[in-house]
Amino acid sequence: MDVKFLSPFVEAANEVVKAEADTTIERGKLSLQHSALTTNEISVLISIIGEVEGVVIYSLSIPTALGIVSRVIGQEFEEFDELAQSGIAELGNVITGRATMLLSQTGFDSDISPPTVIVGENVQVSTVDFTRIAVPLKTDLGEITVHLSLQEKKKTAAKGQFVAAEIDQRALDQANTLK
Repeated sequence: MDVKFLSPFVEAANEVVKAEADTTIERGKLSLQHSALTTNEISVLISIIGEVEGVVIYSLSIPTALGIVSRVIGQEFEEFDELAQSGIAELGNVITGRATMLLSQTGFDSDISPPTVIVGENVQVSTVDFTRIAVPLKTDLGEITVHLSLQEKKKTAAKGQFVAAEIDQRALDQANTLK
């Protein structure tokens, strides 16, 4: 995965979470993950198709999700009910939509799928053979981990064929130096 696809997601998350939940984000150290994702209590999965293809997964705890939704909606949530699920799904949708707008400004037009919310701890989401970059984002409400597996669409690939993103340690080290 090219690190140029990472920055728009971190920037978008910072903008959206700051505006919607009145909190700031501090990015933690990036890591590479090669195996199936074992989810936190809440995961929002969104597919990206177009000139950039892949998947983004936002993973967070129930207390973090409830804190964020409470601030965004302006009412206290004590359980992760349908309204809270909808709020977290929409937050992931808005962050990803903003990130694809930023990608478009650099010449990479893409569309996103509707968000899928996965509720349950230790659920495995198989990302087939995708290598992901995990980006921890720390807020005063808790941590959101963004899992990114993105690549530029191969011009030579057959229509509908997807090739897993390649990420190497050098690119990850380079990305860890970005702010």
